Amino acid sequence: MIATTRPEMSVSEPTLYVAFEVGQKNWKLAMTSGFGLAPWLRTVASGDWRGVARALGQGRRRFGVAAPTRVASCYEAGRDGFWIHRALTARGIANRVVDSASIEVNRRARRAKTDRLDALKLVQMLVRVCYGERRVWSEVHVPTVADEAARHVSRERTTLTQEHTRLTNQMRGWLATWGARLPRQRARGWWTTVRDGAGAPLPVEVQARVARAEARRAVLAEQIAELEGQQQRAVTAAAPASALRQLVQLKGVATTGASVLLDEGLVWRAFRNRRQIGGLLGFAPTPYASGASTREQGISRAGNKRLQTISIQLAWNWVRWQPLSALTQWYREHFGTGTRARRIGIVAVARRLVIALWRYVTTGVVPAGAILKGA
Repeated sequence: MIATTRPEMSVSEPTLYVAFEVGQKNWKLAMTSGFGLAPWLRTVASGDWRGVARALGQGRRRFGVAAPTRVASCYEAGRDGFWIHRALTARGIANRVVDSASIEVNRRARRAKTDRLDALKLVQMLVRVCYGERRVWSEVHVPTVADEAARHVSRERTTLTQEHTRLTNQMRGWLATWGARLPRQRARGWWTTVRDGAGAPLPVEVQARVARAEARRAVLAEQIAELEGQQQRAVTAAAPASALRQLVQLKGVATTGASVLLDEGLVWRAFRNRRQIGGLLGFAPTPYASGASTREQGISRAGNKRLQTISIQLAWNWVRWQPLSALTQWYREHFGTGTRARRIGIVAVARRLVIALWRYVTTGVVPAGAILKGA
């Protein structure tokens, strides 16, 4: 079952509304029981659930509501992840996790910003949401424990790959300062055979630095291979009808790309339409129309960075390995062969491709003209 942060509740029953402003040392709880009542603030130590229970009891007494009163809470998504949501839900509290970027703020150049003010603002917005007002904020879909844990594999692989690339580029830079190049074929101890621009061996200090970097690179390569093997074993063990097995059957979709798509929520976020997918990707237009001024500000890019990266990679692979697909034909027809136009158009391909893959894993409809591996 897909976990979400949109608990159903009725405002006809007495409710205590609580907003958590989560900090490393303390949590601030802003409480109220409805519109027109000044919120009440309490502070507890981070993770002190007995303190939270005491504060809720004090809040019930202060607002004159009975002990079985329903409690609705919210907090902003951030460093603490979703464990607070799960703990609140386990205690019978209807909680919502809020996307902090969607919260309305004062647009003055300099505004007051404190945990107290944030908590008061949040609880007022929570009451509005519970009373049925729409578009107050955006809520975050909460993954299951298994889905959240699975993300660590693909995210760790991405981090290690970036570190491996960074070390390689550093070594190229060190060698370039001596007029040398990084060899393509590198045997053990290769740095001892490299010659500088004058034909002399590299200084001992430079060789030692390169040797240490190469040792770190070897460890990273071993860890990356281990994670890739783990992803491949997951594909082998997956059921034939699973989303992972379905994705890797498509030509041009590798195990790594499929894993990242699923780990970042292609399925568990429970999208209802293609616009929600475009919003998560950030590959959406940002028009500006005010008075007589109308212009397009370009792609918003305000989305999941991991999904953006992997979707662009998948789009290039798709254009290469699925030349007969309707999406590739559309891309070639509209963007031709120009370098700049192709780079712009590939973003549109990425958005359309992720939407097509979502439909494929949720409804079984293969993207038009796509070729399956082994077909």
